[in-house]
Amino acid sequence: MTSREFNQDVGRAKRSAESGPVVITDRGRPAFVLLRHDVYTSLIAGRPGIRDLLDSSDIAGDTDFAFEPSPLPGSLTRPADLG
Repeated sequence: MTSREFNQDVGRAKRSAESGPVVITDRGRPAFVLLRHDVYTSLIAGRPGIRDLLDSSDIAGDTDFAFEPSPLPGSLTRPADLG
């Protein structure tokens, strides 16, 4: 379904999504997927969220790790303009 078709008939898109995912294209390329909320929740069920990933034992117990950021270009300071 094209973006234009979707905008002109959202109801048809919703009805189509009852039987499976609806791919919405933009300029001929897939851009969005419309699907029922219960299908979406089943797809993401069991996947860890960002909080779970940050709390994982791989990181939580190890507070000593190497972090070496790249130096910033140029000077971080400049003379004060008091004039």
